[in-house]
Amino acid sequence: MAVRDVLGALRREDRSRLLAALVARFGDLDLAEDATQDAFAAALEKWPVTGVPDKPLAWLMTTAARKAIDRLRRQRALTERLARLHVEQEHRAARAVEVSPADPDEIPDERLELFFACCHPTLKVEEQVVLTLRCLAGLTTAEIAQAFLVPVPTMQQRLVRAKKRMRVTRIPVRVPGSAELPDRLSAVLTVIYLVFSEGYAATEGASHLRTDLTQEAIRLARIVHRLMPTQSEVTGLLALMVLIEARASARTGRDGMPVPLPDQDRRTWDRLLLEEGLSLAEQAAAGGPGPYSVQAAIAAVHAEAPDFASTDWRQIVALYDVLVILAPGPVVRMARAVAIGRRDGPEVGIAHLDELSADPALAEHHPFHEARAVTLELLGRPEEARRAWVRAHALARNDAERDYLLQRWWDA
Repeated sequence: MAVRDVLGALRREDRSRLLAALVARFGDLDLAEDATQDAFAAALEKWPVTGVPDKPLAWLMTTAARKAIDRLRRQRALTERLARLHVEQEHRAARAVEVSPADPDEIPDERLELFFACCHPTLKVEEQVVLTLRCLAGLTTAEIAQAFLVPVPTMQQRLVRAKKRMRVTRIPVRVPGSAELPDRLSAVLTVIYLVFSEGYAATEGASHLRTDLTQEAIRLARIVHRLMPTQSEVTGLLALMVLIEARASARTGRDGMPVPLPDQDRRTWDRLLLEEGLSLAEQAAAGGPGPYSVQAAIAAVHAEAPDFASTDWRQIVALYDVLVILAPGPVVRMARAVAIGRRDGPEVGIAHLDELSADPALAEHHPFHEARAVTLELLGRPEEARRAWVRAHALARNDAERDYLLQRWWDA
């Protein structure tokens, strides 16, 4: 394998592990990022001449630690920086320089600590998202800017502000204690799911589906799951995303417009992902109900149905009855109303949806009006359906979604 290919694989799979280890040792995210980049640059220069080392990850860790100390010395701030570090951290930093390339397992996997730091409640949610994508997904500033359709300088400023807040508030890079863990873990999972949701149904831009984001979110969830395999909500989130991702190839047509679940060709669903997701959903359910494990169970019911007409809506409504208690919110109530309509008929469904119409959050939520339009069409009320399609189209910002809603309006 060519050196560039080896380094590309290491960057994708292990950059976050190197970064987390350096942050834990030196307590400085910017320094850790710079040293990691220096180490990869050194490898690109040396490995074509000397060959790829037997333990490339350990080589990168050793080099990155040395580069970090070199940078501190060049800044003439070594004494000042080390004085602010705990004695244990100082000793660990010194040991990092001496890491032998004999066994990469000697490098501790401290990514979980970095996850919790990036998703600390001191940070704004948008800062948590960009830090997670930068530090743990390894996306460049330009890639994050492209993902959220903002100019690169704007995203650069967001990152600068987030890192400054992390530094000024001295956010600890550690796994929280048992008392804090449930809320803090929930924040980590929320950030991962926000990334996935933006890829699953992009808010803006030309494409409805952003597989780069959905796959990155799943990769992040896999890291957390490896590090916290007994946390049922971690398993539940991974199960939910894997089951949804299994349908990706059927979720858009050749014209790029969304294909709703009833019209999807289930033969194109990814069977391997479905099997993995169903297994994970079963594991999550064994740990007791939680918001993500229940959503995974709902996705599993859809996955097990051979076609839309065979969907077990009674089971889905029962699961939504649990979810609306665990995670009460307008979108969950809307989804429950849709499921009730599928179970009991569109007359009952529209009554439940109309009960929610006064909710200001749903009034500005285009999927709510889309759900009303579909239900009104099933009832044979085309004029009302057209008005609902028009409202949904007016609220949608994604180009492919708007094209789809416009087509449905014309066809109504």
